[in-house]
Amino acid sequence: MAYRNKLYVAFDGDEDMRWYNILKAWRDNEHIDFGFHDAHDLNMARDSSLPESIKVQLRARMQNSKTLLLLVGERTKYIRGYIPWEIGYARYLDLPIIVANLNDMRQYDAARCPSSIEGGKGAVHISFEAKIIKYALDNWPDYYYGNKVEALNGTFRYVDETYINLGL
Repeated sequence: MAYRNKLYVAFDGDEDMRWYNILKAWRDNEHIDFGFHDAHDLNMARDSSLPESIKVQLRARMQNSKTLLLLVGERTKYIRGYIPWEIGYARYLDLPIIVANLNDMRQYDAARCPSSIEGGKGAVHISFEAKIIKYALDNWPDYYYGNKVEALNGTFRYVDETYINLGL
C-alpha cells in the first residue's frame, strides 16, 4: 500500500485549469498558509495517451492520495469523461471528498455537482477560498473516517460561523 499523503484534485481540464493553477499558486506563496502534496506531480498523463493508460496513471495518483478535492464549475455536472470515473474510484478507495464550488456557493449545488456524487452525499461542499479549503483538508478526513455511516449518507457543509471564524 502506498503512503497516502497527497491531495488528488479533480476538475474539468478544459474549463477549470485556471482554478487548479490558483491552488498551486496558494501552495507556493510563502505568505499564504496553504500547503499540500499534489498527486498530479507523480506522473504525467498525456492527452494523446489512450484512455486506459491515462486511467492507470490516475489510479496510481489516487492510490497515493488521502483526499479528493473536486473543483465544481459550470460544466462539471455534464462531463462524462474522467470526473465520474475519478469520483467512483475515490469512493472505491474510500477517500474523503471535498467539493469546492467555483461559483462561491457554500453548500451542495445541484445545478453543477456531478450526479456521481448522488444528491451531494458523502462529501463536504464549500466555496473555493484558500482558508475554507485548508480548513476542510485539515478537518473533513478525520470527521469522515470517524463518522463513516453519517458521512456517506449525508450532505455536508460548514456553517456560516465557520467561515466567519476564518475571516471569510
